[in-house]
Amino acid sequence: MQEQQVEHVPAAAAGALRDPGDQYARRPLPAPTLVPRGLPGDKLRRVADHIDANLAAELTLGELSGVVHMSPFRFARLSKRTAGVPPHRFVVRRRVDRAIELLASGELPIGEIARLVGYATPSHFTTVFRRITGVTPTEYRRGRGERTGRAR
Repeated sequence: MQEQQVEHVPAAAAGALRDPGDQYARRPLPAPTLVPRGLPGDKLRRVADHIDANLAAELTLGELSGVVHMSPFRFARLSKRTAGVPPHRFVVRRRVDRAIELLASGELPIGEIARLVGYATPSHFTTVFRRITGVTPTEYRRGRGERTGRAR
């Protein structure tokens, strides 16, 4: 019998994510601390840092897997096992989290925020934002984001 490899994932990296395709999308995903045969925590952190630094750019699976020197297939499999969501949803969640920070500051127009977090049009940004948070960016900015439990 082979011994299973168990990796530690920081709760901050995995617990803040939510699955936007899930019917319970407004609930945070559980924060896994031990993931058998998952992506090591330091690699997940490197990918998350790369995503945060390049939110406005198109982030491909090949580019993300290259950050941790893995094949795209292996990276996709291990990152989904570790974070609980596929890499694309991980990127979308990071974009929405950054948009929430920018909306809370109230200084930039929504179109500019959309561009800064990687969306070509404000309407696409609004659609994705609403799907994940339950409110539009304008509603969130007005203070009605409390419904989602994500208001800061």
